[in-house]
Amino acid sequence: MADVLFVAYPRCSTCKKAQKWLDERGVAYTLRDIVEENPSAEELAAWLDGSDLAPRKLFNTSGRLYRERGLKAQLDAGMSVEDMLALLGEEGMLVKRPLLVVDGTVRAAGFREPAWTEALGL
Repeated sequence: MADVLFVAYPRCSTCKKAQKWLDERGVAYTLRDIVEENPSAEELAAWLDGSDLAPRKLFNTSGRLYRERGLKAQLDAGMSVEDMLALLGEEGMLVKRPLLVVDGTVRAAGFREPAWTEALGL
């Protein structure tokens, strides 16, 4: 069985829905609170290695901090991957959630049943 890490924010309704979905399917996972234990830039880089997910997809574009910091304009201007990961690594609320990390590689950012079904081979 795959090693599954579920990175979530406990107060997020989408995260709760995703966790319920995992539980209903009997998927064993490790739960990680994104606020208490935010992924570091190094972890995010390692999780992206081998993933088909673009680093930009890791941003929580609907979040307050994303809007307050004007990150869309910064990303559109061509922010480097290193700068993106450093920013994400310093503030968990900037990271799109939930994150599904399977065998050390991020397979999904946000919750969409078809993508999660495929990522977990269900």
